[in-house]
Amino acid sequence: MVDIRTAHTAQLDAGTLSRIRAMLDEAFAGSFDDHDWDHTLGGIHALVTDGDELIGHGAVVQRRLLHTGHAWRTGYVEGVAVRADRRREGHASAIMAALEDVIRGAYDLGALSASESAGKLYEGRGWLRWPGPTAVLTPTGIERTPDDDDSTFVLAVDGGAQLRAPAPLTCDWRDGDVW
Repeated sequence: MVDIRTAHTAQLDAGTLSRIRAMLDEAFAGSFDDHDWDHTLGGIHALVTDGDELIGHGAVVQRRLLHTGHAWRTGYVEGVAVRADRRREGHASAIMAALEDVIRGAYDLGALSASESAGKLYEGRGWLRWPGPTAVLTPTGIERTPDDDDSTFVLAVDGGAQLRAPAPLTCDWRDGDVW
């Protein structure tokens, strides 16, 4: 029986975290690195299981996005993947529904960075491709991230952030991919 549950990183034992990492490594075909794994930790995970088998995962972690002079508390989605043999069964949508509930309940805004092939999933769920420029607040100041302009998506939250393109959307600094 397929089940979805949410849990904070602190509630997941070492074995579960190891299974998540292994599934993400396989699902991303070797392009999921240690920085990506670090970005996935410290927030709420949505886990899809079928019996004892982990078949899908996603996480939402807190970040700060700067926009129009305000630092918005943002639920940032990381590590969304479904095992190759279980895709096209609605699991990614179930993962996103669980994460969107967390975002709407706890944050001013949702955001994520997506591959071109995954963009349709997010757009179909009401996420908007950010139409303005992106940037990052580095230790030495704000730097543009033009390579991320077309892959950044946002989810409006009722009563949350009021976003206005073409004002830039600037993420906080982190090691690895900043978006």
